[in-house]
Amino acid sequence: MADRETRPTTVWSRPERGARGPAPERSRYEITAVALALADAEGLAAVSMRAVAQRLGTGPASLYRYVGSRDELLDLMADAVAGELDLSAAPSGDWLGDLVGLALQSKAAHTRHPWLPELNDRRGEVLGPHAIDYLDHALAVLAPAPGTSRQKLEAIGLLGGLATLFARREAMAAAGEDPGAGDPPAQAAHLAAVAAEGRHPYLLAALTTAGPPPPAGPPPPAGPAERDALFERLLRRLLPAMLG
Repeated sequence: MADRETRPTTVWSRPERGARGPAPERSRYEITAVALALADAEGLAAVSMRAVAQRLGTGPASLYRYVGSRDELLDLMADAVAGELDLSAAPSGDWLGDLVGLALQSKAAHTRHPWLPELNDRRGEVLGPHAIDYLDHALAVLAPAPGTSRQKLEAIGLLGGLATLFARREAMAAAGEDPGAGDPPAQAAHLAAVAAEGRHPYLLAALTTAGPPPPAGPPPPAGPAERDALFERLLRRLLPAMLG
């Protein structure tokens, strides 16, 4: 009884509609789908109970029969995106390859929904049923991997963080912004001058053995395939180190 009283209340802990009353005209699924489309088209700030109701051709008050607040609507949206990931394949035994595949799916979902990092930053740690399915599947993938349960959970968290970071950079590139903006030659010269002062011997040694800097001028823009390849290389280096 104490567990039930202290269990946090979420939108999923309540039935979609009461046992009494008229048959529902809407569903949480329909409301969430409209909110997703609105966020994809206009950004997360455009999502409000009023705006969703307008798209559905109804009044905002009617939506509160299904969703208690905008925060609950955001929770439903985040979990709907988690539901886009394909978890149907059984773990192959190659935990690193399977986990990289999950991470690529997660990054693609973040790229399709560029507002998702902002939503996650504001929501906190509310896990819906699809997100819990993802977590359980990722842990199943990691069953043959070395490391403790805590290390495995941390590795799964790393996947989400890197997926968000890379998706943000892709969104900047799609918007015509340079995610690596700045003056690389000037930055390199400053770093070399600092290292030459002799107070940072490890930095000096690293710069000395790194070879000459790349040619002046901006590097060619990286496309989606190159960014995916970099993303996978990073994961294949970081994950074994975390779980070893």
